[in-house]
Amino acid sequence: MGRKEKAAETEAALKAAAKRVFAERGYLNTKITDITAEAGRSTGSFYSHFSSKEALLEALMADMGADSDMMSHDADHSADFTDPDAIRFHVAAYISVYRRHSETVRAMQQALLVSEQFAARLAEFRSSALSDILDHITSVATAGRQLPASPENSLRIAFAMLDTALESRQQGEIDLDDTQLIEALTRFLYRGLNGCDY
Repeated sequence: MGRKEKAAETEAALKAAAKRVFAERGYLNTKITDITAEAGRSTGSFYSHFSSKEALLEALMADMGADSDMMSHDADHSADFTDPDAIRFHVAAYISVYRRHSETVRAMQQALLVSEQFAARLAEFRSSALSDILDHITSVATAGRQLPASPENSLRIAFAMLDTALESRQQGEIDLDDTQLIEALTRFLYRGLNGCDY
């Protein structure tokens, strides 16, 4: 194995270990030595890849964003939010990405509480995600329907609703399986954005 491949393998091992330790102990209670021990790597190897635990979390956040971006290349992807199937696709994709990166999501929520720098970075990440699908929601206004707020605020409300629903389900407050949750959120978002049912 070449040097480049070995470095990539070490970075991947550190990221995977961090996700496991974050899930077990929480981001705030995790030390870099916990991550390196879990990964079977030296502390020095950590600093060859990441300047801090927060930098590693930012790398995990970027991985989550890249995973989310891949959904836009799916043949079923549509940017027309006057179509309930387009909203359903995006809700299902959001739930899928959330599940695959749940440890990262929880770590991001914890880091947000203690680091203004990370809070600013997370705000940039969310703004970028919002701008990536802003055109999806303008299709509603183009069709002559009135959004509940500006396109940006309508999307922020939609993201907040999705996050709250997923957190509530994780805590056992919502007892819907994926199919039921996707349909409920699709109907809720469609009505909220389009002002009518389908």
